[in-house]
Order: sequence, then C-alpha cells, then structure tokens
Amino acid sequence: MERTQTRRPSGRRLSRRGLAVVSVLAAAVTALTGCASGEASGGDGGQSTATAGGGSTAKANSSGKNSIYVIGGKSDDPFFSAVKRGVEDATKLVKAGGGKVTYLGPQTYDNLGPDVAKLTLTAISQNPSAILVPDWVPENQDSAIKQAISKGIPVFIYNSGGIAAANRVGAVKYIGSDDYEAGKAGGVKFAEEGAKNILCVNTVPGSANQEARCKGIKDGATSKGSSSKQLPLPSSNFGNPSAVTQAIKGALLKDSSIDAVVTIGVGDADSAASAIDQAKAGDKVKLGTFDLSQSQLDRIKDGKQLFAIDQQPYLQGFYVVSIANQYLSYGVLPPQNPLLTGPLLVTKDNVDAAIDGTKAGVR
Repeated sequence: MERTQTRRPSGRRLSRRGLAVVSVLAAAVTALTGCASGEASGGDGGQSTATAGGGSTAKANSSGKNSIYVIGGKSDDPFFSAVKRGVEDATKLVKAGGGKVTYLGPQTYDNLGPDVAKLTLTAISQNPSAILVPDWVPENQDSAIKQAISKGIPVFIYNSGGIAAANRVGAVKYIGSDDYEAGKAGGVKFAEEGAKNILCVNTVPGSANQEARCKGIKDGATSKGSSSKQLPLPSSNFGNPSAVTQAIKGALLKDSSIDAVVTIGVGDADSAASAIDQAKAGDKVKLGTFDLSQSQLDRIKDGKQLFAIDQQPYLQGFYVVSIANQYLSYGVLPPQNPLLTGPLLVTKDNVDAAIDGTKAGVR
C-alpha cells in the first residue's frame, strides 16, 4: 500500500499503447480464469457449487449480475489511483454481465485497521456477492473478514497480507506482491551497491505490509553483510511532506553512518530526496523506495535514486476484480495461490519501460 498526496490519475485516458496493454490483460485474465463460453452460461441458471482454495464456497451465478465490493486506500493516494484504474477497467467486464462494483476507502490512515474493519462490515450489510480487501492490520480486520466468510460471502485478499492472511481467515485467494520478499530484494540491491547502514522510513508503523517491507530490507541487507534499522514516524505525517523531510533530515544529521534511505511509499521518497539534499548528503546517501511515481522514475533516470520496487498495483486491481467476477459467475479459479503481481525492481537499466507505463496510467 502506498500513501501520498498528489493528483489522482484516474481521469486520464489511456494512450493507444495503454489500451493495448488493457486488451492484452483482459485476454490474459479471461484465459487465466477459464472464462466460460456462451453455451456454459445457459441452462438452469448455473447454480452449481465451487469450492475455493481457502475453504470458502460460492454459488456459480451465470447471470453475471454480481455485486462486488472492493475495499482499498484513500481517494488521494496515488498508489491506489493505479489500483482503482485496474478496478475500473475490470469493472467494465462486470457491468457487461449486468453486475456492479463498489469501491470503499478510508478518509485517513490514522486509524487504519479499525476503519477498514468498519468498511468491511459496511460491505457485509449490503449482502454483496464478494468482498475484496487488503489485510493491512490483521488484529483489527480479521474478525470482520471472518464474519463475511461465515455469512457465505467469498473474500479475496489483495495487496497486503499474503497467502498467510488468506489461509488464516479462509479467503479464496491472495493477489498481490509479497512485501517481505520485495524488501529483501531492495536490501540486497542496496548492499550490492555498497550501502552499509540503511534507514527504512515507516510512516505507518504497525501496518503489517509496511513492517514486512522494512523487515525484508533488513534481512536482505544482513544477508550481504550490511545492516538496516527502522525510523517509525506517526501515521499523521501522511500528507505532511515537510514533517517527513525534517524527520529524515534529523536522522541523517544525527547519525552520519547512514548511507542509504528507503521509504515505504513514493510521497515519502520525495520527502527523503529533499532531506538528503538539505543534509548535504547527496554524494553519500543512496535512495530507494517502494512503488512508483513520475518523480521516482525521473530521479532514477537522472542517477539520483538507486531503485523503486514496483508491485504493479494496476494488475492487483484488475486481476482481483476480474478473477472474483469469473469465480462468482462460473466457479472457475486460477490454481496459483498466491497470484503474485511483483516485486519488480526498477533501476536505470529498465526505467524507460516503466516511464512508458506510468504515462499510460497503469504503473
């Protein structure tokens, strides 16, 4: 999950190249989920029962009139703008069958776990066909997720929690990246580029996926003989780049041995870049981040940032809605669990392709 405040890109139109990407993805998901033919949707209404990998069951509904609730991040979160772009493109497939998709998100990240649990309960009250939700704070969210499943509502975990969360609550499937493995890849990359003391800036401490990211950074760095520590900051710092900048600057001035900074999201990376400049540490401190934005890609291209770890949020939104819809309609399900969308490390070697994807609104 990513948190920053920038203009939402969801209103942009896809370029021809972007439309081609969506067409290919739609075809891929159709093949992946074993989309039924017109003949399969006839007959007695398709009321057969399919058993999900996590133990949930769903009544196949060949009418296609599915009501899918997607719970995600804030409306001004650029990471979730890409997720929502995928959700919106997949929604076209749902609507073509007479169904609908409803997106719910919290107003802030200050009370993330309880707020998302309440949104899950709101979705349950609408008697949906399925609920698609990240498991960001299990101690707050798992009870609500299990309540949905106990009522016979299939749940798909995406973006955060991994296969462990899907198995723990009895969800159908996990779709997304493995945050720990993504962190390990970043920690290894830092160490291989000579960083010895890495600072992982966490603006949502306690969130399962952010903690996993910083742990992965530490373990990846340690495996190559380097070290890492976490700088936890209050989640209220979201939307306050100057506060994040000053906190990172202070950490760099206090500990001159820090030679790399990694942030859990792109807005924090912009703040980190400013902090490194203000601390006059640009020649010594390497920068990396999770997720992508144009500013990250520009810095990578200019040699001012080492990497960005892409979990491909567009695919998360597109896949989770498409797969849930096919599962509800026909009882078909891809066997891969988890179905991973990342991580992919963007460096100077492949940054140009990533820039093209960002311009299309899908990265």
